[in-house]
Amino acid sequence: MKREIAPNQMKIDARPARTSLATGQMALSNIDYDERATMRAWESFLADEPKCAGDPVHPSHVRSLIHDSWYRSATGGINAQGVEAPLSSDRDAIEYLTRANAELLSAARRSFASLGQLLDGTGAMLVLADSDGVLIDAIGDKKTLHDGMDIHLAIGGKWNEDAVGTNGIGTALWTGEPTFVHAAEHFCAGIKSWTCAGAPIRDSLDGKIIGVVDLSGYSPIFRPHNTALVAATARQIEKALAEQQQEQRTRLLEAFISSAPGYRRKDGLVIVDHRGRAIFCNNVPDGEATEMMDGPMEPGRGRWLMNLPSSGSEADLTRALPAHLRSCHITPLKLDGDLRGAALVFPSVPAASSAAVVYREVNKHLQDAVAMIVGESEALHAAIDVACRVARSSSVTSLLVEGETGVGKELFARLVHAGSRRTANDPFIAMNCGAITRDLFGSELFGHVAGAFTGASREGKPGVFELAHGGVLSLDEIGELPLEIQPFLLRVLEERVVNRIGDSRGRPVDVRLVASTNRDLKHEIAAGRFRRDLYYRIGAVSITVPPLRERGEDVLLLVEHFNRQIATAAGEDLLEFSQEALDALLAYHWPGNVRELKNLIGRLHVLARGRDIGLYDLPEEITASGSGLEAGSNISAATPQDGGTLVEAERQAMKKALAAEGGNLSRVARRLGISRPTLYRKLEQYGIRRGFL
Repeated sequence: MKREIAPNQMKIDARPARTSLATGQMALSNIDYDERATMRAWESFLADEPKCAGDPVHPSHVRSLIHDSWYRSATGGINAQGVEAPLSSDRDAIEYLTRANAELLSAARRSFASLGQLLDGTGAMLVLADSDGVLIDAIGDKKTLHDGMDIHLAIGGKWNEDAVGTNGIGTALWTGEPTFVHAAEHFCAGIKSWTCAGAPIRDSLDGKIIGVVDLSGYSPIFRPHNTALVAATARQIEKALAEQQQEQRTRLLEAFISSAPGYRRKDGLVIVDHRGRAIFCNNVPDGEATEMMDGPMEPGRGRWLMNLPSSGSEADLTRALPAHLRSCHITPLKLDGDLRGAALVFPSVPAASSAAVVYREVNKHLQDAVAMIVGESEALHAAIDVACRVARSSSVTSLLVEGETGVGKELFARLVHAGSRRTANDPFIAMNCGAITRDLFGSELFGHVAGAFTGASREGKPGVFELAHGGVLSLDEIGELPLEIQPFLLRVLEERVVNRIGDSRGRPVDVRLVASTNRDLKHEIAAGRFRRDLYYRIGAVSITVPPLRERGEDVLLLVEHFNRQIATAAGEDLLEFSQEALDALLAYHWPGNVRELKNLIGRLHVLARGRDIGLYDLPEEITASGSGLEAGSNISAATPQDGGTLVEAERQAMKKALAAEGGNLSRVARRLGISRPTLYRKLEQYGIRRGFL
């Protein structure tokens, strides 16, 4: 008996091609394949009813993989004389197919775009099929795409083995391995003039096959490396899919942090995606961990847990929970208005007394850090709230702080440090990316060994990541980071290991990153100056610190704060601001934000001739913007009637406004078009009290 030849040892002795090959292609002669013998084996197989899949039929001419597939095809009722695959041309069905495979199509887009241009004129087409073998995309040589319609090798065509027998797509789905099926090896007679090589695409989360990428064309395009090409393309698609899933995981964690203020660090947490699979697990209780165990780092990650209902209501989500998860609290997580996952929280057992002491200490540090951020505006409090939640959470390792220059972004980095301290010596390291020369970025971030480059220190030097180990690293003006350094920063954030320049040894680092910027990073991404993957990594959670001009009367609180701070440090008396001066400060635009205000108060302490500050002491750019007593205000627009004075007319206007608003001073001020401090001064000036009504 002749030994069976392995696929990688095959040699094709092809008959002359009926169609000319594209320029640069050569006739196949390096694989042991005899088409006539393969056809006779197929005919013999059909003539003799197969008894079992292992029956050898011309083993020297038919690979065992092909013979087994023929057996499945024959016993599955496939018509060996078939000429085409089943095709769904219904528009609604195609639309549903596209929506159901949106993630796979998105992950394949880049690979298909780059390969599509290269295939034109080669006689080959590249197709993408879903887990059922239904084609959802096709690109390549225009003539081949057109000819593919004859056998329904087009979008909507179903190419699994149950539908059309042995073929590259269906057999790759069955075996779970990259597979080629050439010419007469196909089961159906109508597709024996074609050759195809398919490779399965697996979900990185659970390893399941979610699709197939396949290279097809008339038999002369066959090359042994076609299988390697589709396998490499499948790996590229899997990588893109994993990046998409990581981005969604990050966004779901951010959505959870924004919607679950009662979550504590010791609580058990499982985040499931829109398919009900666990994508994040932390502190999962023993009972649930037993059910979901899937690895040492994150028990249950990738495991299917539940079906998410379409409604997204908490009641429906609770009913969808399996019995062993009923002890949790469940929260729907929406992205862009659509239900994309859920958070399962398992409340922890009350902490021991020693842990409670540690918590109180951390909480005190956090309260002190919050107290350093002066203001009462709603937008500022919202930013502080998110930063506090990040500080208390052990799962979020990075925070992006966005805001204009001078708004106080570093205070938020210190807040995160204060709230996440485990010991009194946990470091806080700050680096301004805008103050580092381009050549020194790598050394400053990652450090270097002795003699790594010209000018390197003899002893070597740790970078800021090593210095911040166990604490918080604040990278200010992250938008200034050179593009060529960004991949290395991303790698450190992903792997939590840093390599000094000139050193192959990795050094583990445990660092929370707070990145801040005054740039619009999405605009920088569009302009090609900032990596999209790095943006999503550092922006797992992001906050925007509002500019001072949007914080209303926080200006007055900051004036008082800096006035007292500077006076105390210098051992001087407080400055006394006139109401006109305060109104002018309120009306000013503050392009330099809090930093500009602090500098102004410091300058007044040094240059003012006395302790009383009036309009004449303020810079011209501030007084030119008005004090809230402009001629166009509603009070000043009041006109005297029946021979009365302007003062009396103004007094009557204020009384009428008080009566109309029921004594609510905030609404009265808005009605009159003046600030609340101006209203208070006017009420005192005219002797008006809210109780006069």
